[in-house]
Formats: sequence, C-alpha cells, structure tokens
Amino acid sequence: MKILILHGPNLNLLGTREPEIYGAMTLDDINNKMIELGKELGAEIKCLQSNHEGALIDALQDARTWADGVVFNPGGYTHTSVALRDAISAIVIPVIEVHLSNVYAREEFRHTSLVSAVCKGKVTGFGWRSYDLGLRGLVDIIKV
Repeated sequence: MKILILHGPNLNLLGTREPEIYGAMTLDDINNKMIELGKELGAEIKCLQSNHEGALIDALQDARTWADGVVFNPGGYTHTSVALRDAISAIVIPVIEVHLSNVYAREEFRHTSLVSAVCKGKVTGFGWRSYDLGLRGLVDIIKV
C-alpha cells in the first residue's frame, strides 16, 4: 500500500507560524510521524509540500499512477480552489482532507471547503493528530 501525504501552502512554516493555532511541531516532525505510522499500518508513505496550487494539482494527478490514496491538507486553498477540487475528483483514488486547526471555530470564510464534497472524509481540529487520524482512516478505506 502506497500513500501520499500532501501539504499545501504555508505548512512549511509549521513550528514557527502561529503556534497557538497550528502547534509547535514542524512539518518534518509530522512527516516523520506519518512515515513511522505508515510502517505500523503496512503502508509506504511519501510526503510532499508545496506553496503552489499547480504543483499540488500535479502531485495529485501523479499520485493516481502510483498511490492507493492521499491524505491532503490543502491549507488556504481549501476555501478557494475549484482546480484542486476538480483534481481530487478526477484522480479516482480516495483522498482524506485534514486540517490542524478547527476551521469551524475560526473565521467565517474558513467554514467552507471546496474540496470536502469530493473527499472520502475530513479530519479537523486535532493538531498534528489530524494527519494520524486521517491516515488511519484512509488505510481502513483502502483495505476494504
């Protein structure tokens, strides 16, 4: 089983960016935890981050050729990108949307996700554990 962990814009700043909202863990810390969890769950994990919408679309399209699923934190693109929504819909493999913060406890514009409707599930508000829960859920979906 092969899974892509895909991180959107500004997540490369984790650990220093608004730690009261996003926590103190760095992106490398999260990636290392997901790689280790993947080993426990029998999944090979590849991690990728980009601040560029087109690069995220390219990564999703590429994943359909090698991955069994994707855990995806689209960051701010969650609320703005029809193109990412269309890419998720087009690739056919399951995608789990994750967010570190509870988007529903934040600004009104964060309450709307353009990608949720084409994802198999969504985990929000558990800090780095959102990735953990998303990966566990994705592995269960793939195994069925």
